[in-house]
Amino acid sequence: MWSHTMTVQDYQDLIDRGWRRSGKYVYKPIMNKTCCPQYTIRCHALKFQPSKSHKKILKKISKFISKGELPKGQEDGEPMDSVCEETGPREPSKVCQAEAKCAAITDVQTEISERPAITEVQTEEADAAPTTSETPRKDAESLLDGRTTAAAPKPGMGVDPNRPPCRKAKDLRKERRLQKEQMRQHTDGVSSIVAPTPPTHTNQPKTLEDFIDESLPDNTSHCLEVRLVPVSFEDPQFTASYQQSVALYARYQMAIHGDDASECSESEFRRFLCDSPLEAESSPDGPEMGYGSFHQQYLLDGRIVAVGVIDILPTCVSSVYLYYHPEFASLSLGSYSALREISFTRQLQKQSPKLSYYYLGFYIHSCPKMRYKGQYRPSDLLCPETYMWVPIERCLPQLENSRYARFSQDPDAGDARLLKDVGRALVLYRRTVMPYAAYTRKRKGSSDETEVQQYAGLVGQDCAERILLYRA
Repeated sequence: MWSHTMTVQDYQDLIDRGWRRSGKYVYKPIMNKTCCPQYTIRCHALKFQPSKSHKKILKKISKFISKGELPKGQEDGEPMDSVCEETGPREPSKVCQAEAKCAAITDVQTEISERPAITEVQTEEADAAPTTSETPRKDAESLLDGRTTAAAPKPGMGVDPNRPPCRKAKDLRKERRLQKEQMRQHTDGVSSIVAPTPPTHTNQPKTLEDFIDESLPDNTSHCLEVRLVPVSFEDPQFTASYQQSVALYARYQMAIHGDDASECSESEFRRFLCDSPLEAESSPDGPEMGYGSFHQQYLLDGRIVAVGVIDILPTCVSSVYLYYHPEFASLSLGSYSALREISFTRQLQKQSPKLSYYYLGFYIHSCPKMRYKGQYRPSDLLCPETYMWVPIERCLPQLENSRYARFSQDPDAGDARLLKDVGRALVLYRRTVMPYAAYTRKRKGSSDETEVQQYAGLVGQDCAERILLYRA
């Protein structure tokens, strides 16, 4: 349906029923009829922990910014990580066995070549043993000499099961430092007792913000700045950068998606990524910049190289689209922008406590190139029948068996906002707002009740009583 104007709360309620927008066009797939069901997906931004592949992307950005080196070879903007990788938070001492098998050969060999002293399989999630003064002398000498006590993994066989549990590199460095300090104190005749490191810091994983900050070092070859501008021609920053954004969009569409020049004109850009039905709003308990549609611009040395189009809504940041300079396709800017938007959501949550989710649009399990969205965890998929959120881990087995699935396991559960009375739906008729029941008494000609019934059923009773349906 075409939306002339809409409140952010109305749109929030609609996307929580499986709707999305493209410019001012708001649509909802008929899930049990379409060939490729599209399930609304959201990430719990506050609980998100970057996966191994996410960290690699951030390190790749850091290397480019600090040294000016673009990765060799062509890479997709959205890497398809192995489904065996656990991208959600987990206990530090528990390592996914399937993940270890998938990554054993490439990752272990890479780490051996980079760090001959320590074999680092899982830098963040590996088990970390507490440091004590009772470490056996043989182990201490082995650590100090930079050797591991177990044999290297056999090619093609994954991680050697006879090896001791993997440990964090920073903990190994800390232990070696304490061992050296103890040995020096023995030499000086000083007591060898060293105060243990507070356990609260030992297994504390780095946050997403830590990794992002590390990816933006000082004294670099390039300067990367992220700037948020409202989609409004009354905003000076938006208007000043408008033509640059138009040119970047056209370049992206033609190079990445193979569009003709006529398909990515200025008018098409404006219709698709600038026209928005959302009314800009502000609230005392809302984010500082307010609610509405925004462009998050990525400036490299003052030049726009990527733009993420987002909607800031009462309970989420909703990703709309991303376009970038094709020259930087190997930097995985699609995934990098998603990580930055998750971090941005966490920042907004500090100002508005209920704004805690990051919506990635639609998850299409039957399309392999769209499965990357399921790797930002913990995440939920929207049940197409009850409109309840279900953890993606519970949904995937069903989607492996059938493209369309009802995720809610409760057979008695239903749509809490199911249409009950179409007569209460509001319509705009001859510049007058009235309930549909009153409109039917005034209207002449054939009945349109079937059409209105379908509309009201798709938006739900609450939205049908708030949104005005235009009737000619």
